Amino acid sequence: MRTKRIDEIELYIKEKKSVSLDTLCEQFQVSKNTIRRDIAALEKTGKIKKVYGGVTIADRASSKTLIPFSERHQQFMKEKRAICHLASTHIQDGDTIFIDSGTTCHSIIDFISNKTCTIITNSLQVSLKALPYENLTVISLPGFLKRETLSFVDSEIADYVKSYNIGKAFMSCTGISIQSGLTNASQEEYLVKKAVVENSIYRYILADHSKFGSFSLMTYCPLEDASYILTDQLPEQEFLDFCQNNTIEIETI
Repeated sequence: MRTKRIDEIELYIKEKKSVSLDTLCEQFQVSKNTIRRDIAALEKTGKIKKVYGGVTIADRASSKTLIPFSERHQQFMKEKRAICHLASTHIQDGDTIFIDSGTTCHSIIDFISNKTCTIITNSLQVSLKALPYENLTVISLPGFLKRETLSFVDSEIADYVKSYNIGKAFMSCTGISIQSGLTNASQEEYLVKKAVVENSIYRYILADHSKFGSFSLMTYCPLEDASYILTDQLPEQEFLDFCQNNTIEIETI
């Protein structure tokens, strides 16, 4: 019985690409301890691997896990800064915007220092960068500091986000794909991003070329719900066709 269940779990993970432990417990009607034992057995085969809050298939080079902020910050720094400059051209005086904690987003502040707007954020870096500019009103979402992402997170964050009318949300992702949408590897960040998506009018996705075709543990937004994709290189034709069919604007630096 257990061997059959493990085989079924493996097939389910391969089908879904990544899945949380809670979902596996619900799907197979077993306890979390049982799922952990089954996952441990599968992990020994090298077919799957554990990531934060769940599991993903191990034979996909495109699957990404959470990397500490300091390491992510060093990747494609020039491209990320140029993407932030592009994002700043979409921000006008009087806007209420959200800037998330991704390393691709925080440099937006450098390009809107002369504008007057309200910034909602859970990013420590964004708050610190905006500190010298009195024309930038900063509303920091409450929570505890997650050091891996230098962001404030909280299980009740969705309720806080609902209190604000967000006109434009500038968001990063660990991976972006047609099948899995916009994904990230942190459960706490997932809750923040999902709440922002549900409470914003326009969603700007800031992603360098390495993010396309990749996926991570949790989908916080289907790709078709994005308004703009701001990147350094045009993605493959499949992405371009999808965006055209779903009225998503793609802009490059």
